[in-house]
Amino acid sequence: MARTPGVSVRLKLTLSYAGFLMFAGTLLLAAVWVFMLSALPDVANSPGGVLERSVLLRTFAPAAGAVMVFLLAFGLLGGWMLAGRMLAPLTRITDATRTATSGSLSHRIRLPGRNDEFRELADAFDAMLARLEAHVAEQQRFAANASHELRTPLAVSRTLLDLARTDPQRDTGDIIDRLHVVNTRAIDLTEALLVLSRADQRSFTREYVDLSLLAEEATETLLPLAEKRGVTIETTGDITPAAGSQALLLQLTTNLVHNAIVHNLPGQGTVWVHTGVRPGTVELTVENTGKKLTPRQASTLTEPFQRGTERISTDHAGVGLGLAIVKTITRAHDGTLTLAPRPAGGIRVAVELPAAARPAER
Repeated sequence: MARTPGVSVRLKLTLSYAGFLMFAGTLLLAAVWVFMLSALPDVANSPGGVLERSVLLRTFAPAAGAVMVFLLAFGLLGGWMLAGRMLAPLTRITDATRTATSGSLSHRIRLPGRNDEFRELADAFDAMLARLEAHVAEQQRFAANASHELRTPLAVSRTLLDLARTDPQRDTGDIIDRLHVVNTRAIDLTEALLVLSRADQRSFTREYVDLSLLAEEATETLLPLAEKRGVTIETTGDITPAAGSQALLLQLTTNLVHNAIVHNLPGQGTVWVHTGVRPGTVELTVENTGKKLTPRQASTLTEPFQRGTERISTDHAGVGLGLAIVKTITRAHDGTLTLAPRPAGGIRVAVELPAAARPAER
């Protein structure tokens, strides 16, 4: 936004300090003058009282003028120095803002001294820069990973098409089947990226959602997959009213149950899906049996495209964005996501969201 040049804040503060000092000096000199006149009541009423006042005025006026000139000079000089000292932290914050605007987010103000308004502002600005730097780094890493993941199916498709073109005698049915698999994977990845973008931008309408019903729907949808892999699903819980996008929260629940089925003990695994109500919040937890994980391994599972070798080799491989989507949807609904390895193996994933009143209670 274009703005017309104005007077600097330092000059405004300087003139304010000097003006206040001049006003205080004027009041003080006026008080002294009144006091001096009140101290000579008899002289003021005598025949020579007027003469005495005239002499007093001629003596007092030059001294008062000299004092006012001194106060003006002292107010301007002292106000300029004091304003500069007071605005020094603001100058550092402004310089840091310009540095961040140029693209450098690693700079920090780190304002020294005791806690005051400027220190709070500087600390808040440093915290904002840290969050922005982490967010930009995450977005850059995500873009690089997404480009790599999208390039892979495209490169495979090109290879298969080149093979079909250079070898006309080759069975095209096999090539078509492989192209179908690769194309399906590319479509799934694109749709997952769109879900991530939609959830991250919070471009959805909030409505009343019962997580327990979503858990039942996701379980019924994925029951054939669980039966195929020999995994048992147990669903328990109460009505869990939340506010958000039903489509996104269903995607969240489906991803959690799907991951719990795929990353499980084949032929003897179990998945536990539970919904519950807490004071002010509702919780959806999904636990499964499986290989033992360390807390460090569990903490990295929400990163985009974090996949184990067993996920890539399965017929329900996914695109490496399942828990990343869960994390983004949870954050978009002002919730918290917790991943903790189970001592016996597997993992426990808990999604906690703000509770919502039922429509009849509003």
